[in-house]
Amino acid sequence: MNPNTIRLIDYWIGKPLCFLLTLFRVSFPAKETRPKKIVFLKFIEQGATVLAFSAIKRATELVGKENVYFCVFKNNRPILDILDVIPPENIITLSDRSLFSFLFDSFAALRTIRKNKIDAVIDMEFFSRASAIFSFLTGASTRVGLHRFSSELPNRGNLMTHRIQYNPYLHTSVFYSMLVEATLQNPADVPMMKVPCSGFKSVLPAFIPSDREKKEMNEKITAAFGNEKKKIVILNPNASDLLPLRKWESEKFIALGKKIISENENACVIISGAPSEQKDAETICTKIGTSRAVSFAGKTTLRELLTLYTLADMLITNDSGPGHFSTLTSIKTVILFGPETPKLFGPISPNALVIWKELACSPCVNVFNHRFSSCNNNVCMQSITVEEVYSALKNHL
Repeated sequence: MNPNTIRLIDYWIGKPLCFLLTLFRVSFPAKETRPKKIVFLKFIEQGATVLAFSAIKRATELVGKENVYFCVFKNNRPILDILDVIPPENIITLSDRSLFSFLFDSFAALRTIRKNKIDAVIDMEFFSRASAIFSFLTGASTRVGLHRFSSELPNRGNLMTHRIQYNPYLHTSVFYSMLVEATLQNPADVPMMKVPCSGFKSVLPAFIPSDREKKEMNEKITAAFGNEKKKIVILNPNASDLLPLRKWESEKFIALGKKIISENENACVIISGAPSEQKDAETICTKIGTSRAVSFAGKTTLRELLTLYTLADMLITNDSGPGHFSTLTSIKTVILFGPETPKLFGPISPNALVIWKELACSPCVNVFNHRFSSCNNNVCMQSITVEEVYSALKNHL
């Protein structure tokens, strides 16, 4: 579905539904109980799922791996399979192709959750009304999520039993871990959580491709560039249609690709991207104008992309999923931030370098506006120069 359509549905349908369900919820007070089964709600953004790894891992320690579930849009499932922290049969998928398909799959998911007697729901979707409504309809006795309290934040009723105060100073990975820990706390505390943040540590698993996967990817690289050993620099020029403000201009990616090729005889460039980005990626590749630049966009699965990361030397990307996927490997990465802030959504890796201009208006995409900015001129991205990125690339290598 179009992001603006999602926003309108969330407001015009979600808001009155949250109000009506809140009236019903008042007669069911929260209780302090230890969960036996936990389901996470994180419908969108695979990169954020990477940041949630520590939280998911903690949940498996609390209730056992076989008792942890995850509800996600079908398109965002692949990263969960790679993280391998939740049994595949416990991943519940929803369609986002249309409102009808979403509602149909949602009812099926709710039946699955109720059938498996899942008693704890962790809503990681910040102030989404759809996820709050979904949480309530699961019938789980423990529902953990954000509540606005006295803040001027989006109103999604009072549907959570364990109501968390939004803290804009916590990194998202810490916030996710806090949600899990809240299942063990007294829901009578207002607001939650009254525990030190120092106890939450963020870790990531290492992606290890099989010998066969490495062999097949090396064959693709050899087919593209020949047998001569070269430094591989990957450019990821897209940031998805969800937040187009995060995109660095295509012309700058083209200029960067040309500079890498012209100043490094042993370097080659690979343009990466999703199938929907294939046409634009191939245009960028054509404009770089050399056989040492090829497009792999739309030609790799997520596992193949991560395998490519393990064989490449450098990744340059907008603030998007690949910036987080790369942290599962040893590749050195430069991530370009603009309307979002790395203080909340930055990668967890010593191999990642962030370039962020930190303008007075940035971040303009946040939980206060449902991540829909009114910005009509993303100077935060435009002001990042090709020379600046190239310098970071050279130094990082």
